Amino acid sequence: MNEASAVQFGAITVVLLLVAFYGGTYLISHRIRKKKENADAYMTAGNKIGFGISAASMTATWIWASSMYASAEAGYTYGISGPIHYGLWGALMILFIYPFGKRIRAVAPKAHSIAEVMYARHGRSSQLMLAGSNVVGSLISLMSNFIAGGVLIAMLSPFTFIQGVLTVAAGVLLYTLWSGFRASVLTDFIQVMAMFGAVAVIIPFIFIAADFPSAFETGAQNLSAEQQSFFSSEAFLNQGAPYIAAVLAYAIGNQTIAQRLFAVRKDLIKPTFITATIGYGAMVIGVGMFGVLALYLGFEPTDGDANNIIPEMAASYLPAVLLAVFFVMIIGALSSTADSDLAAMSSIMMADVYGQNVAGKGRANPRTMLLVGRVTMLLATAAAVSFASLQLSILDLLVFVGALWGALVFPVLASFYWKKVTNNAFTVSVLAALACFVPVRFEWFPLSGALGILVDVLSVIGIAVILGLMCFGFFGVRVAKVVAVIAGLVSAPFVIGFLHDYATLSASLVAYAVSTVVCWAMSVRGTAEFDFALIAQRTGNFDDDDSAPGTATGAAADAGAPGAANPENHDTTTVGDTR
Repeated sequence: MNEASAVQFGAITVVLLLVAFYGGTYLISHRIRKKKENADAYMTAGNKIGFGISAASMTATWIWASSMYASAEAGYTYGISGPIHYGLWGALMILFIYPFGKRIRAVAPKAHSIAEVMYARHGRSSQLMLAGSNVVGSLISLMSNFIAGGVLIAMLSPFTFIQGVLTVAAGVLLYTLWSGFRASVLTDFIQVMAMFGAVAVIIPFIFIAADFPSAFETGAQNLSAEQQSFFSSEAFLNQGAPYIAAVLAYAIGNQTIAQRLFAVRKDLIKPTFITATIGYGAMVIGVGMFGVLALYLGFEPTDGDANNIIPEMAASYLPAVLLAVFFVMIIGALSSTADSDLAAMSSIMMADVYGQNVAGKGRANPRTMLLVGRVTMLLATAAAVSFASLQLSILDLLVFVGALWGALVFPVLASFYWKKVTNNAFTVSVLAALACFVPVRFEWFPLSGALGILVDVLSVIGIAVILGLMCFGFFGVRVAKVVAVIAGLVSAPFVIGFLHDYATLSASLVAYAVSTVVCWAMSVRGTAEFDFALIAQRTGNFDDDDSAPGTATGAAADAGAPGAANPENHDTTTVGDTR
């Protein structure tokens, strides 16, 4: 099928499309630039973004070119259930953010990052651990979006993969560098509206051009029994279950999500995330069906690279005009997330590295912070371009990063609800989880015999933790405990002696289990009780000059508050009951 009349643009056409897209995006962002930029607006846009912009930005950030490519790869690999597993669980994880997000905003209304809140809650080691993981995660995300752009441009034009990567990197940097997060959310709104319009036309057209539904009747012989099954166990164990664990970790630990949580008006958190849930699911599942269609058609992507499925399908079935629309849609999707990654990394370096650890909260210079943020964007772009040349599997990267963040989920969430969690408990539990995650994920040791059983037992605990946390946000701790116990008891007979053969899923579950058990064990007998009101005093704006609590000067003036003089000892503060 690959030899179908594939369309390829000339160099001039591609240049004009890219100039129109990135030039238009730059002009939009240029209109909001300020002669005297504000560091807090650069990071969180003043904490008062409205519903339309915030919902579109959340949707656009979650819908990236990599998620489209990965959903198509899931459909091509696992059949019809692949995109369902990818899109449905990803959508539900957006929904699971909002109850936790309301709590996070309640205790830290003016924060810029989750890591900054961890500094106020625990101290430097917890903050830098979360900040460091986010820098690595955002860098990998940025790299995967550049890969998607490079593949698309190389497939549809005379330009090479590296030339495509450089063009996309330069275009994203062009409109993000000056206004940071504000430019990101504004352009997200326009990009996501264009994406939905394009998908509404392109997906039906390709299915009609490929002679749907007869292709699903004549091409059934190209599928294995597992690929034909809507309830495929292979799809669930290799794709669905690892992604459930991964995206929950993304939801809690990802700075691009947290940044939008801190930017939207507090009263709009719920409708924002519900709207993004619906938008993400519809878009990603729909695009993932390209992979299913390719599977039925017997399509073989060039060089066996699943990243080529979407651009090659589009080039084979779309006329030149719609292919141009498709091209801009994918460029918009990857750009909307790439600019979010740049904004996330810049805010981490501004607030967590410079603002809290180099200068100190009360002494940070907003102009220096802006310089740090812009330099961070430049360095991150250069690093991502360098790594993109490796052309790694996007789906593997997404699952790996999400599973890695699983080590942080329970310690982070517990720190917002449980007064007994200490800095030592947070740090040790995360390090212990990572120490167990890596050898299981990469199968450094044969997972057989007693070691395999141990991994399976920890996996059962991990299942209980994930389902318990999901229920906790909506229904409270009692329901969460009941669900966790039932989940562990029901899953144990099916998991023990079996699940260790699936290293990706097992490693993620082990990370959840170990971090939870260690954090709980080190905290439950502690006597320290943290006053959550202190978080609002220790976080806040860097640009404000007034002395209200939560501002830079206010935080400095509040140095007499318990524990404020020594943030490394935050957890030793004993206060009254704050329930």
